[in-house]
Amino acid sequence: MRRQRIAVLVSGGGTNLQALLDAEAAGAVPSGEICLVVANKADAYALERAAKAGKPHTAIVRKDLGGSQEAFEAALQETLEEYRIDLIVLAGFLAILSASFTERWDRRIINIHPSLIPSFCGPGFYGLHVHEAALRRGVKISGATVHYVNEIPDGGEIILQKAVEVLPGDDPETLQKRIMREAEWQILPKATEMVCHLLSQDETEA
Repeated sequence: MRRQRIAVLVSGGGTNLQALLDAEAAGAVPSGEICLVVANKADAYALERAAKAGKPHTAIVRKDLGGSQEAFEAALQETLEEYRIDLIVLAGFLAILSASFTERWDRRIINIHPSLIPSFCGPGFYGLHVHEAALRRGVKISGATVHYVNEIPDGGEIILQKAVEVLPGDDPETLQKRIMREAEWQILPKATEMVCHLLSQDETEA
């Protein structure tokens, strides 16, 4: 079966990108290959991670394109086509993609979210805000979810979830780090391989 060509979209440090790169290097993503890393911020450290791994990488910055969503998505689409991308993985990508873009890539975009959807998700729930909300609510279990991306923020079909215990004395930073280590970095590579395998299987059967 043909390996699926993956683009990883990032906005910041790229810890989930690193988890994907490490999984690929270890042979844990046999159905896919990371062929492109795109950041929507020129100074995203994730781009340095991509460079160190020898992966093609670029920044597409909305304000440099006149500030419109349409211009940003047109540039993104052009780049994805140039690299013949099959699957988009959002790994700490903080921009919202439009309905027209997500429809074009139906069941070919996945995202990692740092909670157990449907808890603490949707508009405004990203980064430490998710963990702050979980601690305010007093939950004893949180975790991470990988899901397909559609026009509703965090609204697509769930692919994988993993629960993580919330410990007494946790603050947003300690909870964030534990969820990254125990959930996000484990289930994102697994879900990526699952979806790549399905796409390759569909191609073979077609």
